[in-house]
Amino acid sequence: MNIICNDSHSDFTLLGFSDKPYLEKILFGVVLIFYCLTLTGNVVIILVSMKDPKLHVPMYFFLSNLSLIDLCFTSSCVPQMLVNFWGPEKTITYTGCAIQLYVFLWLGATECVLLVIMAVDRYVAVCRPLQYTTIMHPRICLQLALLAWGTGLVQSLIQSPATLQLPFCSHHMVDDIVCEVPALIQLSSTDTTYNEIQMSVASIFLLVVPLIIILSSYAAIAKAVLRIKSASGRKKAFGTCTSHLLVVSLFYGTVTGVYLQPKSRYAHEQNKFLTLFYTVVTPTLNPLIYTLRNKEVKRALMRLKGRIWDVSE
Repeated sequence: MNIICNDSHSDFTLLGFSDKPYLEKILFGVVLIFYCLTLTGNVVIILVSMKDPKLHVPMYFFLSNLSLIDLCFTSSCVPQMLVNFWGPEKTITYTGCAIQLYVFLWLGATECVLLVIMAVDRYVAVCRPLQYTTIMHPRICLQLALLAWGTGLVQSLIQSPATLQLPFCSHHMVDDIVCEVPALIQLSSTDTTYNEIQMSVASIFLLVVPLIIILSSYAAIAKAVLRIKSASGRKKAFGTCTSHLLVVSLFYGTVTGVYLQPKSRYAHEQNKFLTLFYTVVTPTLNPLIYTLRNKEVKRALMRLKGRIWDVSE
């Protein structure tokens, strides 16, 4: 039987967990708390990195970029998510869905590249300490950050139009909590082989390859750290590296679960929770991981707090 599709530019309905209204009420409160923590934590990281001269080094420059990405990434979808969780109205306009998709892909791909750059930065710091200031020159750091943002933008400008040009079924009901590529491909009533191949290729270049580079970098770092004679030196090196590895594990572990699977095996319920994790939980945990495990950031926070108190008095 042929599927008749209406205007592809009609509004979409994000079904979310509409079959479990009690769960949506719980998720509204949880997501709201996490979103507030995300805004607070990442803004603090950016301000501390900018205001404290002792943190004007590549590691914290890239960390502030990660915080900016997380701020924008979560803000591109969480407000709409909260509206959908709160009430029965779950409609998102075609334009709103398109903007969300473009921003979502742009920032998600940017974070994939930035995490690789942060791993390379740690590799140079630990394995090439004498050349570190030369290799990770501020101009080079800026260029690397622009590379990450530019790569993410190009990826979004390629994949988003290809996804939005698909004909969608008349009900326009997206079985997800956000407008993301796998869910929209699943919704389409036509052959999506090209889109699935495109998504797979992008996933290999932005998820698999970066993950291999990151793991290779940390394997080399581990070897170098084990050669350090000082116990305090080993502890400091492992401290900064394990924080980054934890962030990588949280982000890649959930994103790959959504994007590295064919349309025929798209598990909606499982993927909704995975999407919820990397859009809400991970951006909240990133600043906590870096601050709670980093003495330099803690000291910078205390200095910033002291300056604020001095001004207020």
